[in-house]
Order: sequence, then C-alpha cells, then structure tokens
Amino acid sequence: MINTNSISAKTHEFLEKEANYGAHNYHPLPVVLTRGEGVHVWDVDGTRYFDFLSGYSAINHGHCHPRIMASFIEQAQRLTLTSRAFHSDQLGIYAEYITQYFGYDKVLPMNTGVEAVETALKLARRWGYEVKEIPADKAKIIVCENNFHGRTINVISFSTDPDSRKDFGPFVPGYEIIPYNDIKALKIALQDPNVAGFLVEPIQGEAGVVVPDEGYLSNAAALCKEANVLFIADEIQTGLCRTGKMLACDYENVRPDILILGKALSGGTMPVSAVLADDEIMLTIQPGDHGSTYGGNPLACKVAITALQVLKDEHMAENADLQGEYFREKIKALNHANIAIVRGKGLLNAIVIDHANKNTAWDLCLHLKDNGLLAKPTHGDKIRFAPPLVITREQIDECIEIIAHSLKNIG
Repeated sequence: MINTNSISAKTHEFLEKEANYGAHNYHPLPVVLTRGEGVHVWDVDGTRYFDFLSGYSAINHGHCHPRIMASFIEQAQRLTLTSRAFHSDQLGIYAEYITQYFGYDKVLPMNTGVEAVETALKLARRWGYEVKEIPADKAKIIVCENNFHGRTINVISFSTDPDSRKDFGPFVPGYEIIPYNDIKALKIALQDPNVAGFLVEPIQGEAGVVVPDEGYLSNAAALCKEANVLFIADEIQTGLCRTGKMLACDYENVRPDILILGKALSGGTMPVSAVLADDEIMLTIQPGDHGSTYGGNPLACKVAITALQVLKDEHMAENADLQGEYFREKIKALNHANIAIVRGKGLLNAIVIDHANKNTAWDLCLHLKDNGLLAKPTHGDKIRFAPPLVITREQIDECIEIIAHSLKNIG
C-alpha cells in the first residue's frame, strides 16, 4: 500500500491505479507529473518543481522545447511511419545531417538506447569476423565493472549489478569485464587477439556519475587502435552537450570507432537512438542482417534534426559547462557533513551521501520534492543532479537554496 500521509487524494488515486495495474519494475518518488516547460514540471495538484533528473538526461533541451515541438507536430500531421520496407523523404536528409554533424560515413537509426547498444555490439562482432578475421564464434567484447548499458538479456550478461542479473540467467557469453578507469587492466585484456571491441561509458552515469582520470579515454582509444580493436563509446547519457561538450569524448579529442547516441536525440519527445560508424564497420551489415520496425521513422528523423540543431543554436554545451561548474562550487561551499563527494562534468553531477542510515539519500530526495526539486537516488547513497541544459544561474541559486534547506533534515 502507498503511504498517504504526505500526498493528496488526487495523487493517491493515480499512484494506486499504477500500482494495481502496472508492473512493479520501478520505485518512483510519490509525485504524479502532468505538465512540463523548460526546467520545470508540475504535478496533478499544480505544484511546480525543478526537474533535476531530466528524464535520465533525455530532456537536455528542457521540457517541450517550442522548436522541437513545432517540428514534431508538423511531421506528425504528415507522416509518422513507413517501416524500412519503403523509403521516406526524411531518412536520407536525416542520415546526411547526423553523419556530417558528427563526422562519420554512416548512421544506423534505432529507437531506444539499449537497442543502439545491441546494434553496436552486433556491428563490432561482425567487423571482428569479416575484417579482423577472428575465428568463428570466438569474438570478445571488453566492458567495465559497474557499467550500465541497458537491461536486455544480452546487456545484463556483462553487468555487475546484482539487481540487474538475479534470476535472469543463463547469460550470453563473449564478454570480459575489467575495472573502470584502469588502463593497465585494459592493456592486459587487449592482448587477446579475439577481442573485437571495447565498450565504455566516458562517464559512468548510473553508477553515480563516476568521472575517470584525465587521459583515460585517450589512452584507451590509443591502446585499442594499436590492438586493432574497436573503441565503442556509449554516449547515450553523456552525449549531446550534457557534460559541457557535444560529446564527453571531446574532452580528450577521442573519435570513437562506433558512437552510440540516444536519450536527448529527440529532445525528450520519443525514443530515438543512433549508431554511427565509418563504412569499414557499418557496411559489414547487409539487408536482412539487422532492422527495426520504427528505426529511422520519418517523425524521429525530423525531430532529431531539430533537436541537434537547437543544441548548437542555443549554445547548450557552453551553458552546461558554465552552470555545471558553478553548481559544483556552490554544492561544495555548503560544506555539509553528510556530503562525502561531489563529482561530475557539465550538468551531469552527483553527490555521495555519507550517513549511517542507508535510506538517507532516498529521504533527502523526498525532502527535496517537498521543497520543490525532483531528483532520484542511484545505488543507494548517490543522488544525480542533472537539470535541463537551459537552466540559468539564477535558477541554480534557487535550487542550491532548496538543497541546503533540505539537507537540514538529514542531520
């Protein structure tokens, strides 16, 4: 049953309906949202909040960005889906736009982030067999501990999160797990001639915004090149200006062999993801080898072009960099005894709570909600702070006051 002590009857009604008829695969905060604009969302009782999760970084542009919504509506009234059985007038335009935007030969459009990850892994394996000439069924992918790339059976096969894996086996072979941010471990793993790719998050978001040492990505990419192994960057959460650059890999001038994008690629309107690579890799996939009913649909293509253009036109990377640095400074200046760590880049940030009570991070998020800011714990003691990239310094100041006030409730 839902605790009704601190929620309205209207909110309770929605929560009860969801609990009764929906699968229990999430544990959300007890708030029911009905509207969003910019950095704010409103619940069914009309209460306004700052959104500091941004749909797990899918809403970089802010809620219901007017240019993106106009594009969405215009295309939705013309044509939404053809399937890839036919051509649409939007797919070629989109393919040209996004490949030139990021500097790759080809794009393979998909829908969700985990679909894009699966696509990248299939590409890496196919390239491994056809180009690198790895013996049949021997290809390996190196991954990192505490990764999060989605929750399909294949992807959780190389997860180290017990909650993601318990009672879902047997798992898919072909992966070697090494410590994150450990160049020596990577160098050893790359000695195996059957390694086709190294899949890595430039910053581990779900793990609590774990930022690797400076030089980790560039050194890893160089080692992969030396070993004839594909460097595969999962920029689904870190990309599209979230960390203060267009891509988090840009901080070290790394160009991934395979680039995975998703989340904010649609401005938070619908599932849109993309895998980018050059011809040597992408053209190993031929008709019938891979596909998706909705992948590359005209609505997604139109919206993604607008979303990408808005990022540049409104200088969202620059704003994320400036406001993110300011946010971290202000959080550190609170000097609160229970904030053990503050870390992040751009507007992808997290705090680690040091407290004897294991529920403190959750309790703090409830207090934040009561004071007008929505955030969510990850892995128990960590709280991500990732507002839309349109947030202003004045709004950051207001949010710092909310966080400071809420921290008083955890001792």
